[in-house]
Parts: sequence; C-alpha cells; structure tokens
Amino acid sequence: REVVDRAELVVGRGVVGDNYVDRPSRTQPDGGPNPDAEITLMNARIIDVITGGDRSRWPLAGDQLYVDLDLSSATCPAGTRLEVGSVVLEVTDHPHTGCQKFSRRFGLDARKWLNVNRTDERRRGIYARVVTAGEVTTGDQIRVVS
Repeated sequence: REVVDRAELVVGRGVVGDNYVDRPSRTQPDGGPNPDAEITLMNARIIDVITGGDRSRWPLAGDQLYVDLDLSSATCPAGTRLEVGSVVLEVTDHPHTGCQKFSRRFGLDARKWLNVNRTDERRRGIYARVVTAGEVTTGDQIRVVS
C-alpha cells in the first residue's frame, strides 16, 4: 500500500488510485466490486496495539483510513454517516474481518483477538461507501453526523 497524506474519494470508486474498482467480489452477481466495501476504516488505537506502536507497519493491515473513533456497532451501526475532511461516508453492514494476509503479517493470535465479538466491537474495523465525494487529509477529524 502506498501511504499518502491526502486522498480524493469518489462515489462508486472509493479512493482515487486504489484498486477497489478492479477487485472482483464473490458477493456480487457480476463479479464486480462490492459497493458495500468501497472504503475500509480501522481504529488507530487498535492497529497501534497490533503493531506494538510501530506506525510503519500500519499500512500492512490494508485499510484506507485509520481513525480515532469508536467503530463499534453501538456507535456506528450500518447506515451511520461519518464526515471526515469534505467527505461523507455511510457505514455498511458488510463484515470486515481479518483475512489470510492479515494473519501472515500480524499473526494468527492478532487475527483471533480482532475477531472476538467482531459484530459488536468491530476491532478489525468497518466498511463504508462514499456518499459525498471530496478530499481527506491526514489529521482531519472524523465525526458521526447521523
């Protein structure tokens, strides 16, 4: 993953320059990208624990946005809208779980820990779709808007 300080997010395309639009999905009848998996968000405190505080390893998780926000289902149920920079995202109900790559990079124990109570705590993070296009910059505040 390329780490950038600024990213443009577009409705139906996700992050400009990311491979989302080229990724096939088994969940879609046509095999195209899953609109419920446009953007991935992970809590920055969780990835910091997983990496032992080594920020250079954060990109190995593969998420697009690392945020300081409780992503649990109590705070961010599906349908919740989040504003970050000039972008509005909508949380989807598509589960974001650790995959084989995640296990190889961080270990099976880390993956198991992330998936404990995964539907409630969402330690691995969440998926969202872009509702309002715009730009996100490192350091932008994220907030629940509805």
